[in-house]
Amino acid sequence: MITSLSNSRVKRVAALCNRAKARWEEDAFVAEGIKLFIEAPKNWLREVYVSESFMAKLKKGGKDDIMSALSQVKYEVVSDEVFAKISDTRTPQGILSVLKQPHYSLEDAVAKIGGSNPLFVILEDIQDPGNLGTILRVCEGAGADGIIMTDNTADIFNPKVIRSTMGSVYRVPFFIVDDLRGAIGMLKDAGISVYAAAPEKSVDYDEADYSKPSAFLIGNEGNGLKDETVKLADQSISIPMAGQVESLNAAIAAAILVYEAARVRKRGNKI
Repeated sequence: MITSLSNSRVKRVAALCNRAKARWEEDAFVAEGIKLFIEAPKNWLREVYVSESFMAKLKKGGKDDIMSALSQVKYEVVSDEVFAKISDTRTPQGILSVLKQPHYSLEDAVAKIGGSNPLFVILEDIQDPGNLGTILRVCEGAGADGIIMTDNTADIFNPKVIRSTMGSVYRVPFFIVDDLRGAIGMLKDAGISVYAAAPEKSVDYDEADYSKPSAFLIGNEGNGLKDETVKLADQSISIPMAGQVESLNAAIAAAILVYEAARVRKRGNKI
């Protein structure tokens, strides 16, 4: 059992929790919590840490699913003090995983489209970790094929993002691009219609037809989409606002749009 706060492994895991640079240099990230441990792809797992008090609870029984999952991997028990140091939450659940970062190719994803009917969400400079994680979760729920994000978007491996995905980060492909114009051009060349969530010269979101390959452009929480980005879209769409509300949270807007696309595709029309 690890009890020292100065242990090199403890310091390294704490760095992975707290610093994006450490995560990218090691090509790893931290996922804390029971659900994120149980659902983690086994070939992604590098290390698992369990707090001393949590292990004591497990040994008392009633947590057979967790014990079964732990029996299939190597894990390290650490003191509660050590676990608090490597944890990113105020009330730790007692189990934390270190996983390798997945890598996806947008070029490969577009090349595999073929006769399918893909749906993507494109994020320009989203900054709030909770928004980013929720958008991933929403995309899985609505059956979207992936998220494309600018390299100025919040770090997808931030522990707050990972928790917000509730496991969707394991299943929804994401593509980080440094050339948004090029990425949008690639989608359009593949026959995917791009819709910008922007009020200028827009139609109501439920007036557009998403029954064919589609992608939604969602902008920064404070500034929205850049003017030059909006011009790259095939059509601008907006969500009507009543009262004095000017706009919706980025994650809520994304949810409305992808579920509208899912509804249209399920019914085979846009009515």
